[in-house]
Amino acid sequence: MKRPDPHDPDTPKLSNFLCFAVYSANLAFGKAYRPILESLGLTYTQYIALIALWEDDSQTVGSLGEKLFLESNTLTPILKKLEGMGYLERRRAEADERQVLVSLTDAGRLLREKGLGVNLFAVCGLAADEIPKLQQSVVALRDSLVRSTQQG
Repeated sequence: MKRPDPHDPDTPKLSNFLCFAVYSANLAFGKAYRPILESLGLTYTQYIALIALWEDDSQTVGSLGEKLFLESNTLTPILKKLEGMGYLERRRAEADERQVLVSLTDAGRLLREKGLGVNLFAVCGLAADEIPKLQQSVVALRDSLVRSTQQG
């Protein structure tokens, strides 16, 4: 079999794949957030879990997982770690013991001041008015992909 010519315009280029652009941007965000999150003692997934709880405290593991696009088997260890750090507590719902409620502790609420100070707008290289537009486009892309995987 003949090897593709990398100079042939019809040869697919990694840099032309939207999925790679999104993937590599995610990796770059991770690197940019790392020093900030290390100062908070959190991983990125722990941080977004706390943000979701700062937005809407006392919710079920299931609803939190839906917001974060995480399965229960991925989310549970994150929540256990945050509980061990003293930022949240988990308890069975009185109405339905199959459901686990997640709530912030006082320490978790106090971390909000420090945690919401994380701002990477300056390093994004975008004008302030471009960021909401890009965020909306990425959300629309994600939602379309989610819908396409749920069909069929």
